[in-house]
Amino acid sequence: MTALPRGETPGSPAADDDGVVATPSAAVPAPSTGDEPHAADEGSPTADDTGDGAETGGQDTATDDDTDASGAAEDGDESRDAEEETSEPGADTTRAPLSEDEDESGNAEGDAAEAEADTTPAPLSEAEAELAAQRELRERIEKRKAEKEGPIAAGAKLSGKAADLLAAVRAVESGEQSATSFFDSPAPAAPRRTAPTPAPARPRAPEPARAPQGAPPEAVAATAAVLTEGGAPAALAGPAAETLGAQAAEALRADPWQLLAVPGVGPEQADGFARALLGAECGPDDERRTDALVGWLLERAALRGHTALDASEVRAALAERSVTDPEAAVQHAVAEGVVLVFQDGPEDLEDQEPGAPAESTEVAEAAEPAEPAGQEPVQVLLGLDRYALAEESLADGLARLVNACEKDADWTEAASAASSPSAAELIRTVAAHGLVAHTGGEAARAEPAALITAARSLGLRALGTVHSVDGRRRLAGATGDPETAVTLAGLLSGAQGPGRDEEGAIAVDLLVVLDAPQLDVETAAMLVESLADGTRLVLSGDPGVLGSAGAGRVFADVLAARACPQVVSRTPDPGPIGELVSGIGIGELNQVDAPGKEVVIVPVRDAGEAVHRTVQLVADSVPRAIGVPSSDTQVITVGHGGSAGTRALNAALKQRLNPGPGRFGGFDPGDRVVHVPAPGRVVPAVVVSADAEGLRLDCASTEIVVAQERVESSVRHGWALSAHQAAGMRWPAVVVVLPGDAAQGLSRSWVYTAFGRGERHLSVVHGVDQALPRAVAQPPAQDRTTRLRTLLETPAR
Repeated sequence: MTALPRGETPGSPAADDDGVVATPSAAVPAPSTGDEPHAADEGSPTADDTGDGAETGGQDTATDDDTDASGAAEDGDESRDAEEETSEPGADTTRAPLSEDEDESGNAEGDAAEAEADTTPAPLSEAEAELAAQRELRERIEKRKAEKEGPIAAGAKLSGKAADLLAAVRAVESGEQSATSFFDSPAPAAPRRTAPTPAPARPRAPEPARAPQGAPPEAVAATAAVLTEGGAPAALAGPAAETLGAQAAEALRADPWQLLAVPGVGPEQADGFARALLGAECGPDDERRTDALVGWLLERAALRGHTALDASEVRAALAERSVTDPEAAVQHAVAEGVVLVFQDGPEDLEDQEPGAPAESTEVAEAAEPAEPAGQEPVQVLLGLDRYALAEESLADGLARLVNACEKDADWTEAASAASSPSAAELIRTVAAHGLVAHTGGEAARAEPAALITAARSLGLRALGTVHSVDGRRRLAGATGDPETAVTLAGLLSGAQGPGRDEEGAIAVDLLVVLDAPQLDVETAAMLVESLADGTRLVLSGDPGVLGSAGAGRVFADVLAARACPQVVSRTPDPGPIGELVSGIGIGELNQVDAPGKEVVIVPVRDAGEAVHRTVQLVADSVPRAIGVPSSDTQVITVGHGGSAGTRALNAALKQRLNPGPGRFGGFDPGDRVVHVPAPGRVVPAVVVSADAEGLRLDCASTEIVVAQERVESSVRHGWALSAHQAAGMRWPAVVVVLPGDAAQGLSRSWVYTAFGRGERHLSVVHGVDQALPRAVAQPPAQDRTTRLRTLLETPAR
């Protein structure tokens, strides 16, 4: 009996690479244990990427995860790595409970009364605060869009002094106040940011990573009853109630295909559930089914980084799902608001407001456009409203920063004191513009650091934000001031940084975002929305690395649209590793001189030998010959499955470096792990212990507590990572594993990212023969469909 896919382990951006293909049946089969993927519960709609009808024959490869919704193969890890299980093969899969006791200590402070302490809400963790901020941002975006589309009342769009004067006139006209009362009114408050005064630091104690609140028990029970009636496992009741809300039971009974919105459920399972509930009324062209399929296809596309899909791709995928009239299905989904349709082309730019959805009838009319000679056809895109709103909000916010910045600032003296010509150019450019893009390799990170230092010397509130704890450490070392570096998640949640001013904006005058290619569109929109008028924003990063874990390609779109000045660093990466990586960036795989064994190639014949040599390198050769201990050596491989994927490598490395029974939910003290507090965020850590509160991890001397119920879904072993998970971080030594079955997963961006993670040493366990130079020579392609570039290129009306 085929089991429902259990989803993916968060931290890698796409679906699992070895999921079992479900066969259509009248009822949804019950879940089973073993080496099948499990449902991700990190708040993002994930599904098994191999559940699209393509038979795998049980073969677990490193590239199965790159199959898209229509069965077409993606470009390996370039289309995002497969997410994996927490349990490792070869290890004891019996997870011992962390503790039977729960720590119910209250959150009251000081000498507050006991009753008041009992009602004090628990403090939000960093991940929960980030998700709450995302919801607040979407609400503001939707409200703003509704205001733009609705009728404008007289004076409704005024703000500041104009709005105050209008209010005063109306008060006098209505008789509420006398005209003389305004002569004695106090002077208006000074503008918020007349002088750049530093905001006081707000140190915060680390908070445990708490589990999100689940659905009400009565809603879960009602949902379980409906699922059981339809032959689906009752274990899906909790996730279904959380996804569909308190009325999940009624929603599923009225529309069984809403089960597709639950992470880990594919069309075959939803069809079986619908047949069991509806009987003869169930058909392949049921509008409820086609609407759910269209939304599911777009959600799956978002997992691969797309914020929209070409309408023809969606129609083709629907046809493969036995929909007899895909065009009518798409039109109905648009009419019902399941997806939005966009026409991004010359006609759209002239006749349609940027970002405004077209009418459903235009989908058919634009399917085969009759364009004048010499003019490109109009592309019809379908997208989910959350990504459409995020891209439009981001484009508006970037334009606001460009136009609101002070253009005549004089930073000449600071630029003349810069440590390099590239740093001086960056300082001068930022002085005259509100938005600047900066590109360069690892050595070029010194230039944004110099910019932050120069801005702070001028009395400005300058701050740098990165995506990882390791990046924060490196930035703080470059500036010499730990207060200048924060993680992006910490900044948005308020756990790090200067806090926010009275209007809710982040209290900075200059914000530098390093590792900008890791910035997804929703996070970028939230960040820009949090910046006040006049704030300078610098996006800095290496355009050659892999993209973000979330949907969008923000940095690449900003560069392609030429929406702002671009400063290209002329500082090369030093040493043999820097020379090798620089050549890969331009499509050349060169041999480099490595007198100190900085680069070592280890040829292997098969995956078994690759695992053996990898363990030997990490445990013995690198510590002995290079002087880098095993704890500072990171293994990077192409995929999670396969004979030399992260699962197999983690099992072998644990057995050699830290053997144990896995008594803390599958982990032992001393295990290297990665914690994923939110989708796409990977936090390397070491297991310390476990108690009533949960699993205790040490992350760069900071304690993290993962609740017991979230250990399985958000913690996995971390001796071996995928390149997507490793992006934005560096280690003293790196071992890159390229087994023979990983050849199809290689691309120039993947190789560039993986090889560039080592600071002092790089070992390449090489088993792909000529596939490696071919992958490097192949030019990187536009691997994600987005609308941000078009929105940035469209002139404001």
